[in-house]
Amino acid sequence: MIEPHAPAPPGTPPSWGGPCGPEAPARLPVRPAVGRFLVLAGVFVCAACGLVYELELVALASYLMGDSVTQASVVLSVMVFAMGIGSLAAKRLRGLAAAGFGALEAGLALVGGSSAMVLYAVFAWTGGWGGLWADGPRILLVVFSLVIGVLIGAEVPLLMELVQRVRRQDPGGAVADLFAADYVGALVGGLAFPFVLLPFLGQLTGALLTGTVNAAVGAALVLGLFRRDLTRRARRLLLAVNVVVLALLVTATVLADGFERAARHAMYGQDVRVAVQTDVQEVVLTGDTDGRPLDLFLDGRLRVRGSDERRYHEALVHPAMNGPHARVLVLGGGDGLAAREVLRHRGVRRVDVVDPDPQLARLARVDPGLSALNEHVYGDARVHVGTGDVFRRLRSTPSTTYDVVISDLPDPAATASTKLYAQEFYRLLRRVLAPAGRLVVHAGPVSAQPRAFWTVDATLRAAGLPAVAYRVGAGPAQGPDGTAAALRAPRGWGFLLAARTPPALRLDPAGPRPRTLTPQTLARDARAADRTRIPGLPASTLVHPRY
Repeated sequence: MIEPHAPAPPGTPPSWGGPCGPEAPARLPVRPAVGRFLVLAGVFVCAACGLVYELELVALASYLMGDSVTQASVVLSVMVFAMGIGSLAAKRLRGLAAAGFGALEAGLALVGGSSAMVLYAVFAWTGGWGGLWADGPRILLVVFSLVIGVLIGAEVPLLMELVQRVRRQDPGGAVADLFAADYVGALVGGLAFPFVLLPFLGQLTGALLTGTVNAAVGAALVLGLFRRDLTRRARRLLLAVNVVVLALLVTATVLADGFERAARHAMYGQDVRVAVQTDVQEVVLTGDTDGRPLDLFLDGRLRVRGSDERRYHEALVHPAMNGPHARVLVLGGGDGLAAREVLRHRGVRRVDVVDPDPQLARLARVDPGLSALNEHVYGDARVHVGTGDVFRRLRSTPSTTYDVVISDLPDPAATASTKLYAQEFYRLLRRVLAPAGRLVVHAGPVSAQPRAFWTVDATLRAAGLPAVAYRVGAGPAQGPDGTAAALRAPRGWGFLLAARTPPALRLDPAGPRPRTLTPQTLARDARAADRTRIPGLPASTLVHPRY
């Protein structure tokens, strides 16, 4: 791909990537100072794109597979390892620095730009299958991390060659300039992903447009600045490759919305009625047509299943309402279903619902199906909705404010919720509870995750809130912490009722009669949960999470 030149005599140092020898500068169409600036600008853009690819994989994997700490660790560790492999492999391409960099950027743009779409497709269309395909998204995550890491790592030696070809300088100065541009580009890419690409373009379109920019800049740098270092055949080949890559990425960008709808139907079924990407999460409503029950999914996980949500919410709310209950705090529960059960009790004067996602509460207010399911609870003047950080809200709440606190949050195995199951959090809840107040916590499926469940119990006790456990069986579909890809797995829900002194697990004799819960079944459910007890578990804290 490089124009032929006379062979160097034995012992001659390796060339800086061009046919004119190590001491000769590249034959540039611009002044060396301008050429050097353009190369460093290319380094800046490529670094920004590379970091976007990394963050995109972490974000999408966390959304699809949960446990963001594990997914981030897998992506970053594999990618850093692969970068080292790529740097070593690129040493053999230093003599073809311009052509090698052009080919490298085209491949990185295609792989990195399409990674989110491919990963999402595999999860949507194979995530519910058994066998090898059940782990298909995880395997693909490692493969993409490895390939992208190799390609990013191979950039550095080739860019060093190109920088030195433009204007020869001491190695230390060249390394400093190169890495300064690289790190600043990484900063811009890292900030652009959460504040620009993700909220305004979404995960798929954001990754595809990043790949498009990556390919365009790489092609412009090589075919514009270093075109004289390439043979005519090499120029034509690189041009054709980049045109194909850009055409694929642009086509995928145009089709991204239709692809996302098809993938969503594959995940949730054909009756997707509402799909909204809020500032906090993806909210999907299905059903509520042709006799189908309404289902609510948050970030791909089934949060409410209309056919058996009453079993969950009655078990969550009614045992905690046995006692004073004039002032009630609901944490999470933006769907309004827990508040619905609270308002069935006489004597309730105020219900504060604090959910991190204001748009979920708005949807629960205006969507015909969801508002009918929660019995238009947000139209009741006693219900007040707050949003934002729950920790901050509790710190600003006066002591002994609430008679009942209902923690309607995803189970502690979800990394985003782990801090809301920590000892420090429960100490804040203990402070805002009235002396005779009660706290009920949804602590995940006790049968499937007994260690996590009983760690919540240990954490409550460490915070001065002894608890009694009980569980409720679900139907054939998963509960609020299940995923759309595995709806056939039987699950149940586990709860912990806590107070300053050991509480009695009973229903309010003067309260409403639940449809799915009786004193007898509640006592039976408590015995069933206690049989799974794991003693001696340590409490979970913010700095030492145990889930």
